[in-house]
Amino acid sequence: MNSSPTPSRPFQPESSQPATPPPSPLRLRVRSEPDRATRLRSQSPCAFPSSSKPHPTLVPRSPSETTERIDPAQRERYSLLALWHLLSLDAPTVAALWTVFIARGSHVQLPWTSPAAMFIAVWIIYVADRLFDARRLDLGLSGNRFNARLLDIQDRHYFHHRHRAHFLLLIVLSAMALTLLLGSIDPRSLHLYAVLAILLAAWMLLIHAQPSLASSSSHQHLRILPKELAVGIFFPAAVFIPTLARTAPTPQATHLLGWAATWLRPSLLPSAILFACACTLNCLYLHAWEHPSPHPRGSAVSGLSAQSAPSLQSHWSTRWGTQHLKPLAWIAITLCALTALACLRFGYPALQTAGLPALACALSIAALQILDRIRRRLSPIHLRSAADLVLLTPLLLLPFTR
Repeated sequence: MNSSPTPSRPFQPESSQPATPPPSPLRLRVRSEPDRATRLRSQSPCAFPSSSKPHPTLVPRSPSETTERIDPAQRERYSLLALWHLLSLDAPTVAALWTVFIARGSHVQLPWTSPAAMFIAVWIIYVADRLFDARRLDLGLSGNRFNARLLDIQDRHYFHHRHRAHFLLLIVLSAMALTLLLGSIDPRSLHLYAVLAILLAAWMLLIHAQPSLASSSSHQHLRILPKELAVGIFFPAAVFIPTLARTAPTPQATHLLGWAATWLRPSLLPSAILFACACTLNCLYLHAWEHPSPHPRGSAVSGLSAQSAPSLQSHWSTRWGTQHLKPLAWIAITLCALTALACLRFGYPALQTAGLPALACALSIAALQILDRIRRRLSPIHLRSAADLVLLTPLLLLPFTR
């Protein structure tokens, strides 16, 4: 019996599963190594192409996606104290209050337009500075807290970046209101403010427009000038200008200082120096809280090496100041106490002019030390707000300036 050969079937490959669609460019996924992908997804805002070999390709996220995924404003409601800081109302409040406090201590009657113009001008400067700092979010390089720490991005930067359109509109409206208020300010104050504005603009230009001195892989930016020192110089100068412009130099000061008596008042100089110390210490404490120093042995902290930590990217003077905060604070408190005691010897007018501001500075610096002790009990945003709140100590001493 002849059996016909069974026809051979053509080879049919096993049915392959449908191809997996490529991963989204806004996510990080390595299909061959899921555990590693989970770890990398929490550390990098970049994306791998859909390939069997995980060769990384940097694809920045869009600015809107970056902000929406990380902005804390979407996940929590802020308290009034936090909003006072996030809306950049803290520094203008301090500037306006100290302007009135210094003027009343020197028996100078300021029109309401002077502290109002001070408030608006300081608000515009601080909002513009924070919007400039928040530009780094537009690069798409800060999609998580690792890069946010590397690029020195704080909650105030996210808030200003998220509401930048509203802030820009408010800046335009505030500039129009400031222009109207400047018409009621005396010409001498305007002249001093113009000189101060030119110097401040040059300083901030060097801070924000300086080129990067390191490779883009490490994102290190070596600062030419310290921003903390700018606050310690320009902030007190702006506060004392209204009083300085409305007081005439004494014959003794003219004989002693010569042409410099036009710009300096010996009676205001101690208060100005102590207030500058308080403002500088305020900035140094904030910098120390927001940028903890790396491990002394140089080990990595949360994946961030000591060489690339933000505390090491700061100006050398800022690093030195944050390393000697307690001695500097006690020296400043001692100077404030000696100034107040010396003013008691010269009588009540000297006590009002320099003694009360020295006491206010001493209280503010002592409160900063207390905040430094309890800083771990407060959230970062409330700690930052409280650091500016302690500079409102003139509210306790204003009744004694009459």
